[in-house]
Amino acid sequence: MNSELIIILTSFLIFTGGVAFFTWYSLRKTNLTSSDGYFLGGRSLTGIVIAGSMLLTNISSEHLIGMNGNSYVNGFIVIAWEVTSSIALVIAAIFFVPKYLKMGLTTIPQFLESRFDGMTRTMVAAILIFSFVVTLLPIVLYSGAIGIESLFGVSEALGVSKSEGLWITVVIIGVIGSIYAIFGGLKAVAYSDTINGFGLLLGGLLIPILALLAIGDNNIWDGLVKVYDYAPEKFNVVGARDSVLPFEVLFTGLIINQLYFWGMNQTIIQRALGAKNLKEAQKGLLITGLFKILIPLIIVLPGVICYYYFQDTYFDQQDTVYPQLVKKVLPVWLIGFFAAVIMGAVLSTFNSVLNSVATLFSMDIYKKHMAKNVSDVKLVKIGKVTSAVLAVAAIFAAPMVANASDGLYQLLQELNGIFFIPIASILLAGFFMKKVSATGAKVALIFGLCFYIFMTWGYTSHGIHFVHLWGIEFLLNVAIMYSVSYYYPNGNLYEITDVGAVNLKAWKYTIPMSIGLCAVTILIYVLLWNNQ
Repeated sequence: MNSELIIILTSFLIFTGGVAFFTWYSLRKTNLTSSDGYFLGGRSLTGIVIAGSMLLTNISSEHLIGMNGNSYVNGFIVIAWEVTSSIALVIAAIFFVPKYLKMGLTTIPQFLESRFDGMTRTMVAAILIFSFVVTLLPIVLYSGAIGIESLFGVSEALGVSKSEGLWITVVIIGVIGSIYAIFGGLKAVAYSDTINGFGLLLGGLLIPILALLAIGDNNIWDGLVKVYDYAPEKFNVVGARDSVLPFEVLFTGLIINQLYFWGMNQTIIQRALGAKNLKEAQKGLLITGLFKILIPLIIVLPGVICYYYFQDTYFDQQDTVYPQLVKKVLPVWLIGFFAAVIMGAVLSTFNSVLNSVATLFSMDIYKKHMAKNVSDVKLVKIGKVTSAVLAVAAIFAAPMVANASDGLYQLLQELNGIFFIPIASILLAGFFMKKVSATGAKVALIFGLCFYIFMTWGYTSHGIHFVHLWGIEFLLNVAIMYSVSYYYPNGNLYEITDVGAVNLKAWKYTIPMSIGLCAVTILIYVLLWNNQ
């Protein structure tokens, strides 16, 4: 083993071990045998912890590796995935989370049972569990393995082929992530996420800073100007109708997707459900919104810098270009730290999803249908077994996402559309459309799944962008819900009541910070508009 690899491994182990020790120390007095303690962190999470965990649950290797690869090919137009999130987080903080905490929810499908019926709750829980195992978890594992393999050269060090090296890395990441999720519950996930979040921000920002300093002869602004002058089209945020993410999608399917992801997605919103009160939940959501506006500096700008350095050399392997930039600009002693950051980002999303899946299965399927009077201790054990089984399934599924033609990030978004939009449709109907019945919701859920699969993989010559399909599907789902509900009317006059789970006093800065986030999001598009 050469001296450079020893230095890299040492810095990697120091950071990774430090995170593990901090998590253990923070959890040593936590009761992990109760369902609230294991699944919701004892309803004790603060705003900073919620924000750090939400950010790291969202930002993983499919962003660092996949989205930078996407921006390397397509430029700044992909920024829409990130900056529009802040508006969705504002809506979640003001509207959704106060209602969730008032109801004392552990899972989002619990609301669907109250509003519609138990079958709707079970169907959504089962769909979510399936979607996590076949889409998000494998892509997170595989993209993380690409990053670790590229930085460490696992295959060379072990004397195996590159595909075998990726397999080994996938298994290692999966096992470590499972340990966090299975033995520590949500609080372990959230606390490790917070430290890894700071590591991601620091390490992620170092890459473009060091690159621009090198390009601009120790002047960051001069470096940015050189990158812009080399390829001004890469800074375009509007694009043409056949672009990878046309500007028009902001007003069709993208807003529905963002509302679901940040306001109704169990994996993300579970952190807010574990808040000690409404004030901390709103604070966490809005701080996350601030991070999402800044995060393109880490997961979009480096991809454009890659184009300056490598031109179109990696166009047919876009998911490998970001690690090449990392190795080019980072000193050797920092590569191990950055590999730990990538590992932390992967672990964060992986163990967060496992914890959410365990929560969904335990609360919405096992307790609901198999053992209604199950003890908290048994319920936690069921959650741990569920996490272990699904972790193994995800590890075996990971290689199946290799060689995605448009990159791993684009593949993830296309696959998410199968599940997100139908579920978003019935959740929004549950809140805003009093006349929609349980039968209408179930029919729309099944139609939405079938419609998107057929239009995306069955009838591929329609020429409609997949995000526009989301918007079309949403409107069709609403029409179907109202039509079916006319013949099978709603007999459930459900009203949200306060169960007294937490203090519901709002954060005093919620409205001012919400206005600021929306204004900055609009300003970003105004400032970059001239590059169309």
